[in-house]
Amino acid sequence: MTGKYRHGIDSKGRLAIPAKLREELGGAFYVTIGLGHSLMVLTQAGWDTIVEKKQSLPMAEAQKLRFFFANAVYCEPDKQGRFLLPDDLRKYAGIQQEVYFLGQAGRAEIWAAERYEEEEANVSAEELAALMEEIGI
Repeated sequence: MTGKYRHGIDSKGRLAIPAKLREELGGAFYVTIGLGHSLMVLTQAGWDTIVEKKQSLPMAEAQKLRFFFANAVYCEPDKQGRFLLPDDLRKYAGIQQEVYFLGQAGRAEIWAAERYEEEEANVSAEELAALMEEIGI
């Protein structure tokens, strides 16, 4: 998954999945809390991988993921590609009206538009160059 897509949330709390991400996400997916007060969107296969990894952890380590799993919701979009984004996830991410969907290889992120624009504005060219060099680009 790649790209950046700006979308609005409707008065009922529904959010339309960008058309370019719909096929990659499949008929159903999971949304949960992410880093930087974003939301993480995972395909069924991505979710299954995380569950398997959690189950292999010692109990004390697995307990550290309780908030990640407690806030996860299973989503099935309607025929228009919309899904209900629960109030608690909207509150966590600071989502009011507008969001950005960001493709992030095997997953996606949802950001409150204002928060993402601030984050993006604060990334320096030097930081980006260092990260790209670190991964061999």
